[in-house]
Amino acid sequence: MMTNSPEISVIVPCFNEIDNLEPLIAELRAALDPLGRSCEILYIDDHSTDGSYEKLCEMTKTLPILRVVRHSRNYGESAGEKTGFENARGSIIITIDADLQNDPADIPEMLRRLETADAICGVRRIRDDSFSKRISSRIANAVRGGLLNDSIHDAGCTYRALRASALKGLPNFRALHRFIPTIIKWHGYRVEEMLINHRPRTAGKSKYGVGNRLWVGIGDMFAMRWYRRRFFPPCRVEESPK
Repeated sequence: MMTNSPEISVIVPCFNEIDNLEPLIAELRAALDPLGRSCEILYIDDHSTDGSYEKLCEMTKTLPILRVVRHSRNYGESAGEKTGFENARGSIIITIDADLQNDPADIPEMLRRLETADAICGVRRIRDDSFSKRISSRIANAVRGGLLNDSIHDAGCTYRALRASALKGLPNFRALHRFIPTIIKWHGYRVEEMLINHRPRTAGKSKYGVGNRLWVGIGDMFAMRWYRRRFFPPCRVEESPK
């Protein structure tokens, strides 16, 4: 159900995923429509070159629930999520990958758990990825646990349900999407985890590998240690009564 002021915004960062657009939107609608809550699906096209943006624009003509925003050039997944946060109209935000590896059927349970938290972060029950991606993720998560001690078990999974109010004050930097749960936890919000389904990619190509995931990610963790020592949380003020 779509209104001018939706309660739920589903943000989908997208780069060259033309074959996955229609199947994902169909699955999202199958998960969202029975909820009876006002929703929007917001695609952030990261300057795709395979016709994804043009196809999305065509789909908006018959799908009022769908909105599309395009980057002027390719900025990456973190910028896609941040653009989504800035353009979403819902008080509840769901972030999901565009490659169909996340299962929209998990959304109702994520929303139920969000009733007592500020963020529900997915943890992939069984990863259906290549051996190299699974190993690099395990190493990065192990190093992360030692450096940050943030109790986030699957930082690479960006399938999350969050309250929009918890996203205020996020800094802008590449790889932000891997540290959003950590940052909002440091900012004082309630972060919980949930086991989710994970599916194999059947169309399109992965945008990540060992080179741009493992080593860069480890360097980012040292930057996060600096951030934890130096940040101050988003201002929370109370106006005095007149």
